[in-house]
Amino acid sequence: MTIYSAHTIASWERFYRANFINSLTGFKPVSLIGTVNSEGIPNLAIFSSIVHIGSDPALVGFINRPVQAAPHTMANIRDTGSYTINHIHAGILEKSHQTSAKYGEGVNEFTETGLHEQFQEGIQAPFVAESKVKYALSLQEIIPITINHTFLVIGKVELVILSDNITGKDGFLSLEQENSLCSNGTDAYYKTLPVGRLAYAKPGKLIEYIRSEEV
Repeated sequence: MTIYSAHTIASWERFYRANFINSLTGFKPVSLIGTVNSEGIPNLAIFSSIVHIGSDPALVGFINRPVQAAPHTMANIRDTGSYTINHIHAGILEKSHQTSAKYGEGVNEFTETGLHEQFQEGIQAPFVAESKVKYALSLQEIIPITINHTFLVIGKVELVILSDNITGKDGFLSLEQENSLCSNGTDAYYKTLPVGRLAYAKPGKLIEYIRSEEV
């Protein structure tokens, strides 16, 4: 085993350190966030910092980088209060990754990357038509993280679009059936394979796997 101190990590070259820490946390969901600006021009950007906040109400959060580094998604969400999160699969990976490029203000990344907008009645922000698992959110709160000038953006789930066959009897979504990808670091992407679901843990009780016919 190798041990690295905080002092050692701080001494590394910037990009080496960034790759190390970005991949240290492990595999993360990776999705496209769709928004529109106040003039109605769509924007699309890739994010891997998306996290479940709560189920009642249904809340999802993501970390937005400092505004100077990633201004458009945050500004659009502030202005409209509406955005979508769209899972990425291998069939749209290259186009999705291209949205990480620093396009100028007012540029439509859907057009630039060859992805297509999908609008639903009552939802101002566009979905990604090619995505197989997607949901719309309304802005609830933006929490500044002062230590590094990032922001936790929290939204309420307003609409979900997905295939019927991935929802189990208990509500669990088998996302691997739609080939939803995950990521590590800033540029590595992975497919997923299920290992199994484990029953609710109780003290002194042997853990058992949940059989597929039970869910």
